[in-house]
Amino acid sequence: EKKYSKEHEWALLDNEIATIGITDHAQASLGDIVFIELPIIGTLINMGDQVGVVESVKAASDLFSPVGGEIVQVNNELINNPQIINNDPENNGWYMKIKINHVDEINELMNLDEYKKIVK
Repeated sequence: EKKYSKEHEWALLDNEIATIGITDHAQASLGDIVFIELPIIGTLINMGDQVGVVESVKAASDLFSPVGGEIVQVNNELINNPQIINNDPENNGWYMKIKINHVDEINELMNLDEYKKIVK
């Protein structure tokens, strides 16, 4: 089950690896995405840390990590094709994978119903 942060990121946990991306709501608010700055593999981060930037024709927004751990993979496809985030934000538009330090951090995030309430 995907979990959601108030900063409009989603996380999907598979064992101790969390795949992270921005929500459909976030990409719709940003408009056409033209650039993404991805985090660096091997970086150790804490829950809530700023890890990158996404730029659209309207604005630039920071990317935050909804969980803490070590960045083990980034989606390099987004560098040359950032509009993947607009087309498929909650699947192929993921931007990083993290080996999480504390699995219980995922429980601090919202489920889909809770997230839908804050974006209304």
